[in-house]
Amino acid sequence: MEFERKFYQKMLDWKERMADRYALLVEGARRVGKTHLVTRFAKNEYETFVYIDFSLKNKITKESKRAFEEESSIEDTIGRLALIQGVRLIPGRTCFIFDEVQRYPTAREAIKALMAFGKYHYIETGSLLGIKENVEDIVIPSEEHSQKLYPLDFEEFLDALGEGVLKEKIREAYAERRALPDYLHEKAMKLYRAYMVVGGMPQSVEAYLEGRERKLESSELAKREILELYQKDIGKYAKGYAAKVRAVFRNIPGALNSREKKFHLSDISSNARMRRYENAFLWLADAMVANIAYNSTNPDVGLEMSLESSLFKCYSHDTGLLLTQAMSGTGDVDGRLLRGVLYDNLGINEGMFFENAVAQALAAQGVDLLFHSVKDAQRPERTMEIDFLFRNGIKICPIEVKSSRFREHVSLDRFIAAYSKRLGTRYVVTASSYFSENGIEYLPVYMVHLIVFNF
Repeated sequence: MEFERKFYQKMLDWKERMADRYALLVEGARRVGKTHLVTRFAKNEYETFVYIDFSLKNKITKESKRAFEEESSIEDTIGRLALIQGVRLIPGRTCFIFDEVQRYPTAREAIKALMAFGKYHYIETGSLLGIKENVEDIVIPSEEHSQKLYPLDFEEFLDALGEGVLKEKIREAYAERRALPDYLHEKAMKLYRAYMVVGGMPQSVEAYLEGRERKLESSELAKREILELYQKDIGKYAKGYAAKVRAVFRNIPGALNSREKKFHLSDISSNARMRRYENAFLWLADAMVANIAYNSTNPDVGLEMSLESSLFKCYSHDTGLLLTQAMSGTGDVDGRLLRGVLYDNLGINEGMFFENAVAQALAAQGVDLLFHSVKDAQRPERTMEIDFLFRNGIKICPIEVKSSRFREHVSLDRFIAAYSKRLGTRYVVTASSYFSENGIEYLPVYMVHLIVFNF
């Protein structure tokens, strides 16, 4: 099943403006849809293409590796790669795809010479591209244009469901800063809850669309398969510290379910120390299966200059997968539990899923995830917790996420009073319809992805 992805336009922009000078490097978590998207792009936008999957151990992959290792010139290498698959090379109209290039770093290092030779375009895909094992023996080429592919966002989910009209209505309402009519708001929230349950991983969305009367159960099975794959990847690729990575990964739902939603290593082990676990968090972030948010102690224009590295939050890269992790103790897939989440009648901590969904939307927009946390026992009025901060131009914008009682925001009020001259738009993300009051925009969660960021 093919989904309309916004990333396709990024690839078109690359082909038009950059492909003669840079290879396109598509980074993303496993099962996020990299391979399907780049091969579809090559089929649509080029006359011929050469596809090599370096994760496989078949004859084509083995012969392709030998082409890099044995040929004396880059022209001979290119010709041999095409000949192996019987592809006719057409200057300017042939594309080479190096899939899972982290599995064969030699091909990635060759990009410099390939781009210097010219004539053809190159797309690389990969995950875990930053870990030591995948880069220590190569010179990383500067002739790469890197772009990150994330799970489907809410608009892409609506397109997949055939709800393009609702997508446009939401866009129009946000542009005009007005609420949707009640019936459309209720529909949008129902579909957003479905999005939080299903998530944005293509395999899960496809299972949901094809599952008919058992679509939630089909989606859940797909997500569990993805999580199992991640567990295997940790064991295979997190060499030397797999147990720590696995412990952190499994504890993400528990950390977000806590009152402060911060990650406490003591929840893993009473003897855990940050210096021993730091690589575990970095591995999950590099694998793009976790989004890490750090505490910014000084909410000024240079937010990133005042990070407290020992205090952070760890979000799942996909809210649907987070829900599945959180429900992993329930045993077999149970459609009743899933529908309870969908219709908001299960009594779970919905706030953690709302906050994770906001983190997911911000990360997909390229926003560095930052929050602001202050505890002052001597002056309680200075104590505050702001869920997210981002810089918009020269102003700082705070975001509070409230799944209920959204008019009560003591921390945000204290933050505004303390830093009002530095602030731009203030947001409270809720399940309610849009409205603005006392300088605060109350934004329904299905509009978060529409915030415009001027970095």
